[in-house]
Amino acid sequence: MRANKKDRISRVKCVVDSCEYNEQANYCIASKIEIQPPDARDTEETDCATFSPRHS
Repeated sequence: MRANKKDRISRVKCVVDSCEYNEQANYCIASKIEIQPPDARDTEETDCATFSPRHS
């Protein structure tokens, strides 16, 4: 799911500094995102499955 800056999902704010898809401006630069699980009932139960640890 490698992304280019032009692919940035500008409406999706991400503040997880350790994710490789987090741009310095705190926006997701993944070309698509996946939120799980399907049976979540509130924010506490959701998880970004797109998360990938940032490599130094």
